[in-house]
Amino acid sequence: MTNPTYNFCAGPAALPKAVMEKAQQELLNWRNLGISVMEISHRSAEYQALATTAEANLRKLLNISDDYAILFLHGGATLQFSNIPMSLLNATNEAEYLSNGMWSGKAAKEARRYGNVNEIEIVATDSEGRRFVTDSGSWSRSDNPAYTHYTPNETIEGIRIGGKLPANSPVIADMSSCILSENIDVNDYAMIYAGAQKNIGPAGMTIVIVKKAFFEQMNFSQVPRVFNYQEQAKQGSMINTPPTYTWYLASLVFEWLLEQGGVAEMEQRAIARAEKLYSYIDADDFYSNPIAIKNRSRMNIPFILADNGLDGLFLEKAQAANLVGLKGHRSVGGMRASLYNSMPLEGVDALIEFMADFKRKYA
Repeated sequence: MTNPTYNFCAGPAALPKAVMEKAQQELLNWRNLGISVMEISHRSAEYQALATTAEANLRKLLNISDDYAILFLHGGATLQFSNIPMSLLNATNEAEYLSNGMWSGKAAKEARRYGNVNEIEIVATDSEGRRFVTDSGSWSRSDNPAYTHYTPNETIEGIRIGGKLPANSPVIADMSSCILSENIDVNDYAMIYAGAQKNIGPAGMTIVIVKKAFFEQMNFSQVPRVFNYQEQAKQGSMINTPPTYTWYLASLVFEWLLEQGGVAEMEQRAIARAEKLYSYIDADDFYSNPIAIKNRSRMNIPFILADNGLDGLFLEKAQAANLVGLKGHRSVGGMRASLYNSMPLEGVDALIEFMADFKRKYA
C-alpha cells in the first residue's frame, strides 16, 4: 500500500483534507445553485451570507470584539509592508520595527520608503551557535513611535517570540505563519495581518484585523482607495471584486477549526507536534536545530544534517517516501518542516521514522 503524502511546505501550504474534500464536492454545484462559488457574484445574497459567516466564525475563533474591523483583502502579506507605513508614516513621526528574521527585515526596508524607521535587531547568537531573541530591556527603543511592528513567528528562520510584546505604542503584528495556531489576546494589538497561504487557505488573500479607533491615526489622503483600511471596512472588503474563492476556502477552514475544538485545541496539537520533532532532532548530533530552545517556532522547524553533503540525497529520498516540501529556504539552506494546523501528528511520526532510517543508512 502506498504511504500517504505529507506536505511540509512553508507556503502555499497544505490545507485540511476535510476542507479539500468538501471543496471538491461543491466545486461544480455550490449550495445547489448549479454553478461554482467561483462563478457567483460577490454581491449576491448567497455570497454575502458566506462572507458574513466567515467573519463571524473568525471572530469566534479569536474572540475578536466589535471594536475591531476584519478585512479580507487582495494580495499577500508583503502588500501590507507598504500599505501600513503608507497609511501611518509622515515627515514628523517614526515607526519602530523589531527585526528577528528575513520577513521582519523586509517589512522595515519597505517602510523606509515612506518615512523614518528605527529597525532594532533583536536576535543574537549564543556560545553554542544557536540564535535567540535578546532581552527586551537591551533593545534601543523609540521614545514615541507611531507604531511598533514585529513578526511573532519568522517562517524562514524558525524563530518565535511568545507572549505579550512590551511596547509603549500601537502594536502591529505580521502573524502570517502562526495565526490560529495559538491563543492570543487580540486586544493587545492595534492591527494583526496574515497572508492566507499557511493556516487560513490558499494564496491570494490577506486577512487584516484592525482596531477601528486606529483609523483615526491614519492619513488616507494620499492612499489609493483600495488600500484605504477604513473604506474597506465600510465596504465589507468589497471596494472591488475580492478574492472570492480564497475567501470561500478560508470559510471552510474556519468551520473545520471550530469543529476540531478551536484555537485552544490547535495550540495543544501544535505543541505536541513540535515537541515530538524537536525531541528527535535533539537526541544526537546527526540532526540539529539552530535556534535556542526558548525561541523555537512551533510552526516552522529548520534542521540541518551534520554532513550537508547529504542534503540532496535526504530530499530525494524524502520525496520518494511521500514527504514533500522539506527543502529549507534558499537563504539558509538545510531542511525545514512546517507543521501548520493541517498537519496531523501522524505526519510528524512519518518524518521521524524516515529521518531515523536515513540516519541508520548514511550516518
